[in-house]
Amino acid sequence: MIELAHPWLLLLLPLPVLVVWGVPALQRKRVAVRVPNLQRLARVTGGTPAPGAVVVRRGALQTALLAVVWALVVVALAQPQHILPPITKELPTRDLLLAVDLSGSMEARDFTDASGAVVERLDAVKQVLDGFLARRDGDRVGLLVFGTAAFVQAPFTADLDVVRELLGETRVRMAGPQTVIGDAIGLALTVFERSEVEERVLILLTDGNDTGSLVPPERAAEIARDQGVVIHTVAVGDPAAVGEDALDAESLAAVARKTGGRAYFAGDREGLEGIYVELDALNPRRVETLSHRPRQDRFHWPLGGAVGLVLAVLAARELRGAWRRSRALADPVPPEAEAA
Repeated sequence: MIELAHPWLLLLLPLPVLVVWGVPALQRKRVAVRVPNLQRLARVTGGTPAPGAVVVRRGALQTALLAVVWALVVVALAQPQHILPPITKELPTRDLLLAVDLSGSMEARDFTDASGAVVERLDAVKQVLDGFLARRDGDRVGLLVFGTAAFVQAPFTADLDVVRELLGETRVRMAGPQTVIGDAIGLALTVFERSEVEERVLILLTDGNDTGSLVPPERAAEIARDQGVVIHTVAVGDPAAVGEDALDAESLAAVARKTGGRAYFAGDREGLEGIYVELDALNPRRVETLSHRPRQDRFHWPLGGAVGLVLAVLAARELRGAWRRSRALADPVPPEAEAA
């Protein structure tokens, strides 16, 4: 589709007519010169000698050509543009951060994989999270792991294949044997500081209790609430465990409650899959759609047509003049013309 960027410039189209009607014709005095062989000179130039003033009038063809050239120039000034099909871009409106516990207790073999074989807790978690990430296509997701310390594995990115690959490379104890839930929440808040969207969600998975964070988990949850971060907690493992491996479900529930999130517990793979299906439904993919229609200038089309038409007229005039001159030089001058 072609549109004009400045259609009001088309008002200039009748300007030459107004100039012809309102501006008097140019009058110029010239000195007459008497030359010999006037008839021959007239034949060469194509003119006819006549006494008195001469008013040069354009022919209909010349007037039409000038009108077409003027119209093409005005259209070029109006800047015709080719409107291309719209380009749509989807921007995620939510940043989702996954925090995964890699402490020593995650090596307990009390979960099963998709085939039913007994595997470590972390292996089952990675398989379930991989399916969860596969359903988040188009979202921005980040990955954080924690043990004795917390580390950012992947900042927020829409390239979920990278996040899934980094998740698959995680191993038990690679972040240390302990569990620092409060520090993990604190690091997550620093990651969210770079986020420019309003809706920010942290899904924290652990099978233990906080064993040495600088900031207690519930205090970290209060800070997260003040910063608008919602935390969903997922507790896995054996609720009857004791010691450093004990599962502190009450603390995790308090963390979720303070931020407006939900607390879940999964004792097996099926329960864990159900939790992430529910989280998937609770946090559906949301995007902001931006649409843009590119424009390509086409002013060179009418401008090129005007220039080409002028050049064609000038070339035709030169060829006509050359032809007349060659004819005049080739034809002998009649004796009576020389006598005159």
